[in-house]
Amino acid sequence: MRHYIAILFFCTAQMIAGFAHAAACDPLTEAQVQAAEDARYAAQTTLDFTALENLLADDLIYIHSSAVVDNKKSYIDSMRDGSVRYLTMKRSEVQVRTFGCLAVMTGIGQFDVQIKDKLLNVELRFHSLWIRREGKLQFVSWQSTRLPQK
Repeated sequence: MRHYIAILFFCTAQMIAGFAHAAACDPLTEAQVQAAEDARYAAQTTLDFTALENLLADDLIYIHSSAVVDNKKSYIDSMRDGSVRYLTMKRSEVQVRTFGCLAVMTGIGQFDVQIKDKLLNVELRFHSLWIRREGKLQFVSWQSTRLPQK
């Protein structure tokens, strides 16, 4: 029982610290989040690994529409080694909701992606999470689901 109380105490302390951080930050705007996502798309399609290293959070969790899960290193490495190449990346029906230092972007993505030797045209519904940490906007999470073919 003491173990559960200790876990509950720890989780509560983490939540309070998170709320305190959110209250203390400079709130994100929709325009900032849209610009950051634009910069990420540009970095991915041009293979700008320096930009990706700066935009992606060290604790990134990227869940592809195929259910494959990447972290920052594996995500960048898949592009660096050529196994994945994003040729075009577009989004539509975008909504951005901000919660202090955290923003959630949802929408429809249309991506042309080359995975090894296979060219895919992928249409999906996504959410993308951005956070401001130490004055820097970082991409922390992505999850997507493929839309049914028309």
